[in-house]
Amino acid sequence: MSDNPPDKRFLLVKLSSLGDVIHALPAASALRDTFRDARIDWVIDPRWKRLLEGNPDLTNIISHDRKSAGGIAASIRKLREARYTCAIDFQGLYKSALLVLASGAPQRIGFQSSYAREGLVSMLYTDRLNPRGPHKVDHNLTLAECAGARPSAPRFPLEILPEDEEIASRALAEHNLKEFYVLNPGGGWLSKCWPAKRYGELHRKIAERYGWQAVVSFGPGEDDLARDVISAAGNPSPVAIPLVLGPLMALLRRARLVVSADTGPLHLASALETPVVGLFGPTDPARNGSYSAADISVRNPNSALTTYRRGASYSPAMLSITVDQVFEAVERRRGLR
Repeated sequence: MSDNPPDKRFLLVKLSSLGDVIHALPAASALRDTFRDARIDWVIDPRWKRLLEGNPDLTNIISHDRKSAGGIAASIRKLREARYTCAIDFQGLYKSALLVLASGAPQRIGFQSSYAREGLVSMLYTDRLNPRGPHKVDHNLTLAECAGARPSAPRFPLEILPEDEEIASRALAEHNLKEFYVLNPGGGWLSKCWPAKRYGELHRKIAERYGWQAVVSFGPGEDDLARDVISAAGNPSPVAIPLVLGPLMALLRRARLVVSADTGPLHLASALETPVVGLFGPTDPARNGSYSAADISVRNPNSALTTYRRGASYSPAMLSITVDQVFEAVERRRGLR
């Protein structure tokens, strides 16, 4: 019997967010490596669709608009029409598990209740698994292997379009930047963030020692945070460049280094093979850090209580990380000591 039957039709559900979508990319690659002729579709929130565009492992990208009843109905209609043989929920939430169920796929794969973010959703799956391996990438591969995928080297196929390169090039040229590194001070939850003042102090040390120029990357609602980093950095000051997802990918790929807490741009930079120094407090870098073994994660285990609850204040674990620690990690990652 061929292990590449032509009637295999897979639905992958990972709606958001930036880092979580990236961590699921190798699962799609493993399915494509095993089932070369299969239909492999991915349903995703429109905000993150750009991450999947040009991905050679996917047959179709389905934008799921949850803002209107009409959008939800249209998504479900598309899923039903495809007659998927297997649907995989990498998200573990009701909003994703219900799409898996609505697809009508006879095999529905997801995580066991003890691991899924909303545990009762596991009742909607035909196959429930505890993840193997330390990292989120490994956990997602566990689900793909249940669907029949053979183990393969993880890859992250991200396509940067010419227009992305052009926008990033213009932004850098406006500030006369050619060689630069990136500081990404955001983190979603404040408990995962490192204070802006310390990013500024780090930049001063790097500028004094190596003369490197810095770009401050920031997202919607983080303008004040970027200004605080620049204010703390003094002269020469970093440059704040807000970019949408495609041009941000182009910028991160050009950077000589990225310093970031546990948030989407860190995982995006890692997937683009840009050197990364990650700062970790409440979240465990073995599970949520850069997937590259060459990257460096800074965490003080004696001060860190591992939790994935969203905290609204700086965590003691992040506050325990010193500027000198991060500077030393930057030197090691760049092979400077």
